[in-house]
Amino acid sequence: MKYLFLAVIFLFNLSSSIAQNNPYGASDAQDQPTLKAILPFPIGVAVGIRHFRNNPVYRNLVKEQFNSITAENVMKFKALHPSEHTFTFKSADEIVAFAQENNMRVHGHTLIWSKVNPPWVKEFKGDKTAWKNLLKNHIQTIVKHFKGKVRSWDVVNEAYNDGGKLKESIWLEKIGPEYIELAFRYAHEADPDALLFYNDYGHEYLGKRIYAIINMAKDFKKRGVPIHGLGMQMHIPLRLEDTKIRRSIEMAASTGLLVHLSEVEISVKHQMPKVFRMDDQLARQQADKYKALFKAYSSIPKSQQFGITTWNLGDADSFRNSKGPNHDHPMMFDRQYRPKPAFKAVIEAWKSNKGQ
Repeated sequence: MKYLFLAVIFLFNLSSSIAQNNPYGASDAQDQPTLKAILPFPIGVAVGIRHFRNNPVYRNLVKEQFNSITAENVMKFKALHPSEHTFTFKSADEIVAFAQENNMRVHGHTLIWSKVNPPWVKEFKGDKTAWKNLLKNHIQTIVKHFKGKVRSWDVVNEAYNDGGKLKESIWLEKIGPEYIELAFRYAHEADPDALLFYNDYGHEYLGKRIYAIINMAKDFKKRGVPIHGLGMQMHIPLRLEDTKIRRSIEMAASTGLLVHLSEVEISVKHQMPKVFRMDDQLARQQADKYKALFKAYSSIPKSQQFGITTWNLGDADSFRNSKGPNHDHPMMFDRQYRPKPAFKAVIEAWKSNKGQ
C-alpha cells in the first residue's frame, strides 16, 4: 500500500511538472479537435525520414493531425536517382505505404530543382538532345513508379530569382528555358491523372518573382501545357504584413489554378539572439500570424484550395534548426510535439466560425 501511495504521488508530481514546464500554456493536442477533422481543406505535413522511422510520437502525431503528406527530402533527385542507371525508392516507398495505410494523400516533392542533384548529373556529357532524354527518363521513371499512389507533384521547384528571371541552373544551361515546359509535358505523359504544380518561394513579398510565375502559368494554360497548380512555399517571418500574404494568395488564385501553401512555417528569430526562448508574447504573435495565413487562404474559391502543408512537424525538426539547438521556433508544435498557441488559434478559428 505504501508503494502504491508513493507511485500515485510520483505520477501526480510528474504531471504537474509537465504542465508547469509547458512554455505556452497550451493544452495537449488530444484535448482539441484535430486539424484534419476541423479544417475545410486538406492539411499536410512534410516528413523527415529519420524521425518518421525512429520516433513513434512523431509518426502518431502525423497520423492523428494530417490527411496529406509530403516527403521532405527522399523524393528529390539525389535521393531517388543517385547514379545514372540506378533508382532507389525504398525510403519514398515507406512514406507512400504509410500514407496508404492511413488514408492520406501523397504530394510528391520535387521532380526537378537546380539544387540537390547528384554528382553524376553535373558530370554528364551530351548534347541538348541527350540532356532532354536525361530529363525525360528521370521524370517518367519516377512518376510511373508512383502512378496511382502519388496524387500530385511539384514538377519544377524554385526556377525564378527575385528579379523575375530564370535562375542559373544546369537545366537552363544544357536545355534552355523550355526545360520547365518539357518537365510538365513529360510528367503528364507518365501519369495523365496526376496534378502538376510549379513550386516556389517569395510570392508574399509581391516582387518580380510572383509576376513572372503568374505570367508563366497563364502562358502555359493558353498553350495547353499541363499545369494544374501553383505551390506557394510560405517560409515567412513574423514581421511580414498580413495584407501582403493575402494579396499574394489572391494573385495566385487569379490564374484559375489550384493553390497549395506548400511549405508553411513562420519564423520568429528576427532580431533575436542566436539561442532564445519562445516567450508568451512571441507565441501569441505567431498564433495570430498562423491564423491570418489560414484565413487568407480560406478566402479563395473552394475549388482552388488544394490545401496547406507545413514544412515538417515540430520546432526541433525545422530546417531552420539544422545548425543549432534552439535557433528558431517556426512550427505549430514545439520541440516535444506539444501544440503551441498557433495550433490552438487555427483550431479555435474554425470551431467558432468556420474560418470566416
